[in-house]
Formats: sequence, C-alpha cells, structure tokens
Amino acid sequence: MTGLHPQAKALIEAATAADLPPWHTMPVEEARAAFRSRQVPAQGEPPPVGQVTDRMLEVSDRHIPARVYRPTGRDGVKLPVYVHFHGGGWVFGDLDSHDIPCRYLCIQSDALVISVDYRLAPEHPYPAALDDAWESLRWVAANGDALDADTSRLAVGGDSAGGTLAATVCRRARDEGGPDIRLQVLIYPVTDMTLSLPSMTELAEGYNLTRAAMEWFRDLYLPDDASRTDPDASPLFAEDLSGLPPALVVAAGFDPLRDDAKAYADALTAAGVATEHVCYGGMIHGFLNMPAVLDDGREATKRAARSIKSALN
Repeated sequence: MTGLHPQAKALIEAATAADLPPWHTMPVEEARAAFRSRQVPAQGEPPPVGQVTDRMLEVSDRHIPARVYRPTGRDGVKLPVYVHFHGGGWVFGDLDSHDIPCRYLCIQSDALVISVDYRLAPEHPYPAALDDAWESLRWVAANGDALDADTSRLAVGGDSAGGTLAATVCRRARDEGGPDIRLQVLIYPVTDMTLSLPSMTELAEGYNLTRAAMEWFRDLYLPDDASRTDPDASPLFAEDLSGLPPALVVAAGFDPLRDDAKAYADALTAAGVATEHVCYGGMIHGFLNMPAVLDDGREATKRAARSIKSALN
C-alpha cells in the first residue's frame, strides 16, 4: 500500500496539535456541533448550482427533510436523479454537513441530486435511518412530476453510514420489485457491524476515524447486539447479492473501513454484479468531504459523478 498522502498527513498533524477531544468522549449534541465546525475549513466555498430547494417528503406517517439540487441551465429539463444519503455514523450529519459534495456531484453529473436528512441515533436507533432512506427513495421514484425529473433513470449512493443505507435500499428494491436503480455509489461504506475485518484493528488509531469512535457510533445506532449481523445493518452478511445494480465502491487506504469496502465489492463481484472498486491509497476516512484540502477528494467526487452520468444517460 502507498504511504499516507502528504495532504492527509498535514490534516492529521493539525488535528493532533489542536488536541481535539474524540467524538466518543463528548455528549452527543456537543459532538454533533464539533463535527460540523471541524468540517468547514476542509470543505471550502460552496460551488454555485442552478437551484437549491429544501422540501419535505411526505411518506406514510411522517415528513422527511430533503434538499434538491438542479444544475445551472437545466430548468424545465426532466433530468435523471441521484439520491444521496449522508455519512456521520448514523449519529452526525444533515443537509448542511454534506451540502458541498452534493453540489459538486450535481454540477459534474448533470443530474438532479437529492440529499436525504434521515433520522439520527440515539434518538432514533436502527432501523429508523434505514426506514427513512427506503421511504424517501420510494417517494422520489413516485414523484417525478413534482420534481420535474425523469425518475425512471435513478441512482443511489452515500458515504460511510450513508453508503450502508444505499447498499441496503438497493437490496430491498430488488426484493420488492422496484424502484429500478441503475447504479449504487458506495463511498467507504460500513458493511460489517461486528467491526471484525483486519483494517479495523490495523488502522484503529491515528487516521481521522478510530475504532473507538466506530464502536460508539455502532452502539448508539444498534443498541441491540443481535442486530449487528442483520443484513440490513451489515450488508456483508446478506446471503444473496445477485441481481443488484452495478456498483462503484470507493475506499481509502488509511481508513479503518477500508476492508469493509473491499470485502463488499468482492462479494458483489462474486454474485455477478458489475462492480468497480477504487481505493485511494494515501487517503483517510471522509476525504470526499474535504475538497478544499485534499486533491483526491475532488478527484474521487469527479469519478463518482462520471459514473452517475454514464449510468443515467
């Protein structure tokens, strides 16, 4: 494996020098605020898109907040749709924390991008986030006219915890006869909630995401230990991955979740699913959400956008 990229190393050294408290040592609300504030310097200024609209998706018994991005100069065009589920360990994250990567994906894919603000743990433990991801996907697929979009051309994706949600809704869509999904974009997804793959131990400390933080996220999201091997929580434990949409699986070489991504990409390939696995060897977890300071973050976003555009057009 290549060494840690100098840009990633500089980030880690700056965080070490700042002596920031780890997520899992803080109260949840305080940790959420710190998560957002620490992201801002690495994200840069938001690139302009044609239109950004916040709306509520009305599902069976609740409303799910979402943000819709339309590319510049594409008003009145029924564009294909990419639905994104943000990362944050099912505990952090919202429409604002992932606004900038969604803007880049919109600009570069020439698709309507919809970011979903699913419910978070510990207030709403598993399967609340998954239920929101599934219900929002169904709403999008059924409301092309309301969105002025062509929802017959649909892709889904997410980063980290959101990648897990994306992988699971793809399997559910297969099992329930739709919606038809043309591509799944899984960015350093969590696929094994037992946290037993080698990189979780090898890279447990010192590379942005730690094993201790992962255990904290998992325990807040999955308070029932028996759920850890539920395929809806750990996609790697699904017995049948055949018939799923083609996949782009993105990983980072210095991410405790590196092997989660690789193991799931291998399992998809073994099941006959067309899968592209790309590992940015010198990167750390969360690198796509740091475009102002990590060149590979911008490159990986472009790669994801190219895959979305190709699959939907």
